[in-house]
Amino acid sequence: MEQVLTLVCKLNPTATQSEKLEVVLHAFAAACNYTNEVIKPQITSKTTIQNVVYEDLRSKFGLAANLAVRACARVGANRLAAKRQGKPVKAFKPTSADYDARIFAFTEKDWTVSLTTLSGREHIKIDAGNYQRGKLKGRKPTSAKLCKHRDGQYYIHIQLKDEVPDPQPTKKVIGVDFGRRDIAATSNGDSWSGKQLTKTRDRYSKTRASVQRKASTRTRSSRRRCRQVLARLSGRERRFQAWVNHNISKTIIQQAKSEQALVAIEDLTGIRERTNQKPRNKTERRRSNSWAFYQLRMFLEYKGLRNGVEVIAVSPRYTSQTCNQCLHIGLRSEKKFKCGNCGLSCDADLNGAKMIALLGLSVNQPGGSNGLCCNLSTDFSGLLKAHTLPQGSVWVVYVFLVQHFIYS
Repeated sequence: MEQVLTLVCKLNPTATQSEKLEVVLHAFAAACNYTNEVIKPQITSKTTIQNVVYEDLRSKFGLAANLAVRACARVGANRLAAKRQGKPVKAFKPTSADYDARIFAFTEKDWTVSLTTLSGREHIKIDAGNYQRGKLKGRKPTSAKLCKHRDGQYYIHIQLKDEVPDPQPTKKVIGVDFGRRDIAATSNGDSWSGKQLTKTRDRYSKTRASVQRKASTRTRSSRRRCRQVLARLSGRERRFQAWVNHNISKTIIQQAKSEQALVAIEDLTGIRERTNQKPRNKTERRRSNSWAFYQLRMFLEYKGLRNGVEVIAVSPRYTSQTCNQCLHIGLRSEKKFKCGNCGLSCDADLNGAKMIALLGLSVNQPGGSNGLCCNLSTDFSGLLKAHTLPQGSVWVVYVFLVQHFIYS
């Protein structure tokens, strides 16, 4: 199995080189827009697109041969992605251009990259940190993307392809429960509080509000300065959130690797849309919408792939309300969970993580979900005939549906 790792390195071009890079980005975007207009919307094959517009891209926009090829591939890939979402490709902005091995090269000796522009080859210094230098040492990457970020600076996104180990079959599962009070809680008893993260986000929110008020009442130069401050604050908050998620995901994956276990997580797709329908104040809505659970999931998945740890997503339905001992519906109050059937009392997030682990085990092993049933499920047909569903029967119906969809 192959994994692609993207390293982002800042470029340090001269003034002349910056102008050449800007010309490349605009020409590449113009070529993509021309291709998108000329070719029929239903065509997504890069080969078919290239056969029609290749010569025009070379002559009209002055692109090098491989830049023209990459422009055709960009249009095809974007159309394919938009087709899956049921949306058309509207326009391409001059913010990035794709490079392959013929028009891009990395030199470790002087830490430069060689990029083909419309007026020849340019060797540009890169500003690489210790992490990037460690990953690039002794490597010969064959593809990259030239990007212009919101800060107006140019960056090179270098793509490294590595072979990753196949995940080994295992009977052990570590369940991970996502949340806002606790960012993550595992079935092993580990948890990461979100108190510091919430406090930091609230502080940045108050600072942004203060700067925005000043921007609306001050002079033109002050407004420009306020916009710069807002952009810098946004970057700091985003990097802090990513740093927290990186640390959490690394710890979980390393623990799963040492225990030879797989990781089961919640599939929270669409949770923002569902929670935003509920009446809440402005602060709670902002905190919920800034919850970076999807980023944490992506970090877990790519780190797991690199370390040979399988990461699977399961439905979160009833996981926080079901007892992990007897599988009856219990009572959750804030951070406490109380089961009215077996008397279990424990941390609610820990109970949810253990239930996620049980679901992950049932998905991972054929026949494993036979253990996901309480004593009420042994006479499921009788319950339906009687039209009376006692306590815990909601979970019985749910388990029945899980088994049906997994094994049907």
